[in-house]
Amino acid sequence: MMNVPELHTRRFHKVLIANRGEIAMRILRACHELGIGTVAVYSDADRNAPHVRFANEAYHIGPPAARESYLVVEKILDVAQRSGADAIHPGYGFLAENAEFARACYDAGLVFIGPSPSAIEVMGDKLTARSTVLSAGVPVVPGTEPGLSEEDLLQAAEEIGFPILVKASAGGGGKGMRPVYESAELPDAITAAKREALAAFGSGTVYLEKMITQGRHIEIQLLADAHGNVISLGERECSLQRRHQKLIEEAPSFVVDEDLRQRMGAVAVAAAKAVNYVNAGTIEFLMDRDKNFYFLEMNTRLQVEHPVTELVTGVDIVQEQLRIARGRRLGLAQEDVAIQGWAIECRINAEDPYNNYLPSTGLIATSQFPTGPGVRVDTGVFPGFEITPFYDPMISKLICYGNTRGEAVLRMRRALEEYRISGVKTNIPFHQHMMDSHRFLSGQFHTKFVEERFSMSDREAPHALEAAILATLAAHEQSQRAGQIVDSGSREESNWKWYSRWDRLRR
Repeated sequence: MMNVPELHTRRFHKVLIANRGEIAMRILRACHELGIGTVAVYSDADRNAPHVRFANEAYHIGPPAARESYLVVEKILDVAQRSGADAIHPGYGFLAENAEFARACYDAGLVFIGPSPSAIEVMGDKLTARSTVLSAGVPVVPGTEPGLSEEDLLQAAEEIGFPILVKASAGGGGKGMRPVYESAELPDAITAAKREALAAFGSGTVYLEKMITQGRHIEIQLLADAHGNVISLGERECSLQRRHQKLIEEAPSFVVDEDLRQRMGAVAVAAAKAVNYVNAGTIEFLMDRDKNFYFLEMNTRLQVEHPVTELVTGVDIVQEQLRIARGRRLGLAQEDVAIQGWAIECRINAEDPYNNYLPSTGLIATSQFPTGPGVRVDTGVFPGFEITPFYDPMISKLICYGNTRGEAVLRMRRALEEYRISGVKTNIPFHQHMMDSHRFLSGQFHTKFVEERFSMSDREAPHALEAAILATLAAHEQSQRAGQIVDSGSREESNWKWYSRWDRLRR
């Protein structure tokens, strides 16, 4: 095995961004503000993309298909050498959580702006990650350990109890995952999960995990420097998903009070320290209805939804990544972190919410992005830009901030109304529908809410003023309870009160 330094930090002057779209633009802006030179890479499909024109230098790396361009390590490293770049930022997706790519960067004498290869490897394998954090005292969902035969899995399932999930050890995004509700379904689910995992990740290893019904997906943003300092920047609520893909995120979470926030943050920090983690990372938890939380996985990269945390903490996470990679100590301690206000992010995708969210491709004819107080748009498209089938269909991230959740919702509703885009279909109507949903406004949702309880065909149309009043009042009551320990019974009673008022107005 190659001798790779566990921590590789030094001063650098030019960063190659091994990515595209809005995240490439986000990293480019952070570099420019710090006076760091930038290098972009692009495929044939992205020749006219904003990140290509915005960077100091840009290099072509191949055809549109990612496997022939953005995923080819040799091409990325060749551009780094030709351009004189001395660091690489992978963004998210593509090579961001590829330990071999990080190791190749180190071998080429480049700073990899992210964690060490060993941390990526440990946390990239769900079973290894599970056993590692378990030894650090981190709670995990009841399930099996690595290396079990199919016969052992069948026996373990009876001990764990149904429903359960068959999950791939590697990868993510819902691939290699099968829900099982009774023992007769398990053999076929194991076979199907193994087949899908092998095709998607090159590994057919699976394990079992207890299915938490009506759970919430809560994640903790971490920053860790090379000097042993690790801090939590609070939580993000990521429960609004479809097929395990996040759609709307917010910070903080409606159901997390200050005591729970501190406890979850401490556990997340312990998990990061268990692998000597350095740079930005996220610990994802699954929370049940009794507010018990369990480790799901660690994302060893920058998250798509990082802007909501930036807005409520005032911390520029991407600039912190760059400073950490330069060997700097964190600029703030845990006691300096304060959550102020509320932020919501809607992922604007090129897809048709009225036709089973079918992806939409084509040229963007016109676009008008919303502006005004508390509104931020992170994007990598423009009029004339082509949405192709080669990459993720996300057009932009629309993020709105307010002093309260109610104000953030009102600003998001206004911003969605201002948003204009033609040439492709988008999921803006889905987000407008959600911002009008009484269950969303009252915080009554979980990870299966969109798939099980939400439909575009029964869109509610409450009076805007009435919706605004209720959203603001509910948020005000929530803020009054901040820092207090509220049992689940009293919270449910309060939420039902707002639901009842909303329902009366709708009628």
